[in-house]
Amino acid sequence: MLKKKKKNKSSIDQVLTQMVLDIFEQNGNTPLNYKQVSAKLNVRDPEARTVINDILDEETFKGVLKEISPGKFQLLELKTFVEGKVDLTNDGSAFIVTDDEFESDIYVAPRKLRNALNGDRVKVYVYAKSRGKRKEGEIIEILKRHKMEFTGVVRLSEHYAFFLADDRKMMHDIFIPLSELNGAKNGIKAVAEITDWPAGAKNPVGRIKHVLGQQGENDTEMNAILAEYGFPLTFPAEVEHEAEEIPDVISEEEIARRRDFRDVLTFTIDPFDAKDFDDALSFKKLNNGNYEVGVHIADVAHYIIPDSALDKEAYERGTSVYLVDRVIPMLPERLSNGLCSLRPNEDKLCFAAVFELDEEANIHNEWFGKTVIHSNRRFTYEEVQDVIETQQGDYTEEILKLNALAHKLRDRKFKAGAISFETTEVKFKLDENSKPIGVYVKERKDAHKLIEDFMLLANRKVAEHVSKMGKGKNKYTFVYRAHDSPKPDALNNFAQFAARFGYKINTKSDKEIAKSLNYLMEDVEGKKEQNVLTHLAIRSMAKAIYTTKTTSHYGLAFSHYTHFTSPIRRYPDVMVHRLLFHYLNGGKSANADHYEELCKHSSAMEKRAADAERASVKYKQAEYLRDQVGNVFTGIISGVTEWGMYVELIENKCEGMIRLRDITDDFYTLDEKNYAIIGQRKKKIYQLGDEVKIRVKNVDLTKKQIDFTLLNE
Repeated sequence: MLKKKKKNKSSIDQVLTQMVLDIFEQNGNTPLNYKQVSAKLNVRDPEARTVINDILDEETFKGVLKEISPGKFQLLELKTFVEGKVDLTNDGSAFIVTDDEFESDIYVAPRKLRNALNGDRVKVYVYAKSRGKRKEGEIIEILKRHKMEFTGVVRLSEHYAFFLADDRKMMHDIFIPLSELNGAKNGIKAVAEITDWPAGAKNPVGRIKHVLGQQGENDTEMNAILAEYGFPLTFPAEVEHEAEEIPDVISEEEIARRRDFRDVLTFTIDPFDAKDFDDALSFKKLNNGNYEVGVHIADVAHYIIPDSALDKEAYERGTSVYLVDRVIPMLPERLSNGLCSLRPNEDKLCFAAVFELDEEANIHNEWFGKTVIHSNRRFTYEEVQDVIETQQGDYTEEILKLNALAHKLRDRKFKAGAISFETTEVKFKLDENSKPIGVYVKERKDAHKLIEDFMLLANRKVAEHVSKMGKGKNKYTFVYRAHDSPKPDALNNFAQFAARFGYKINTKSDKEIAKSLNYLMEDVEGKKEQNVLTHLAIRSMAKAIYTTKTTSHYGLAFSHYTHFTSPIRRYPDVMVHRLLFHYLNGGKSANADHYEELCKHSSAMEKRAADAERASVKYKQAEYLRDQVGNVFTGIISGVTEWGMYVELIENKCEGMIRLRDITDDFYTLDEKNYAIIGQRKKKIYQLGDEVKIRVKNVDLTKKQIDFTLLNE
């Protein structure tokens, strides 16, 4: 009982201390005595005023306040309390990443985390800085939980159960009352939700929300990845019902409102295993010798009413998710694979960007609006590539002309300073049970680039068109895809590293940077260091985001850019369609603050989907190497950290880790600046991009971890 009382008293003291220090911040750090602080807190009780006086003395002793004259106090530095996001480390401590990019991260010891979990938004009390030391603090309030649901394994005993989360940054097991097991058995994989965390309790209390299945089964593990990243496994009944209620038939009235392209040659080009076709190209030679090329995009916004159950679900998901063996669509199948899919020999509703181009791909006219199409043919990339290479097959003349125009658009883009990042995309060959039986590298040929270049053209021209609407402060609110220029420090570090391989990066101007990066990407293609240098170059770049601010896209060298071309699988494209249609019909500018919030959510969901996709790749890599423990491979060092180095195997592109503690010939430490680990006695250096021989030591499917042993030459 005494212990509990002490805890409560400490908690009350902490709150009162925060209120006292807040008074100084709110008053611009004006010097105040205990009476003035008491008055501002509306405290008149003599005993309470004595407590405030004690707090002032105590905080002065701790170095938070300074006594500038007898009885008058001032904060040693403002911003004693800051807000930020928890980034947990492996030892249970955390760094708080603040919103201010110029503010250094704040270290919080494990005992001062106050039950905060990784990713939570928190308020931190920052201690006065000691000379030469990092900023330290303690969490005083959890403002918003990052997540309350976790995937993991149920461990059952006679009287209670615990849930062990897969998330390595979830440091606490979740206590599950037997009444909240929802049918889960011992050792089963499930989704648990935290329902309570009683004061003073070491572990949170929760319930089993979904049973996923047996560990190691493919469906169980893929569903666990989706659940871990917050993507629902099914659509709510209300959403499915809404989708089913949409009529199949396109009315004559709707067709009359649109530009009719049903008699114009139109086709789709997609991967062989694609189920949804959200873009099509129309092609027509004009009497003046020019070409009319239409980029027709599925008119998803026609079917999804704003604020409907379908719309809210699509917004929450933000994007489709592409795992190794499946697609989790943003929209129910009736829409994504049915009504909105531009299948051949069916009338379909689209939103289009139509261009008149000459032989040099110069634009003479452009038009944006709603269309109705009737696709003549569904091509795969392989079929179109075959037409390009053999100059034989369906619509040869049209495909070759489109390919020639695409080349002209591409060349112009690179001359303007666009950067060509050709990363190696690894694909798995899966058997009937989705077990990986082989690995291959996906090639990007002219057929892929043809489609990409016309999609880029439509995206750029839609963004430019809207940006010209309105003037000055009356610019129309729109959803742009923005990509900032790289930060100089990151780029210089990359340039220094690339120089070790004989590549020179000119950092004098954005155009010179792009030019030298493109030379590098060309030179490095097919070489062992391609992946390492490409990934490092991408990491030195800023991240692309959705925003209402009219900033440029550095990587593409476009002054304005948006995402117009994939509303079946990206919610921002739905927003773009709605806004463009609204403005084409004379609508007023939309609320910028509202759309900026939608953009932030879309950017966050895009990142979350990318993380889920990477997790599925890591799982399949582990599954592929599980039967090869003990085998020897050659690999390239692809990453270095304080605790080990990552190695990507040349033969199959699988990545695993050599832990520093397992390298026994010396004591190795990280040289962060030079992307290397260095032996402290013998000075042997292992650097990013170096070739090494390894043996597969261990594979942990649950953790998606592959451990290698370094073989000394």
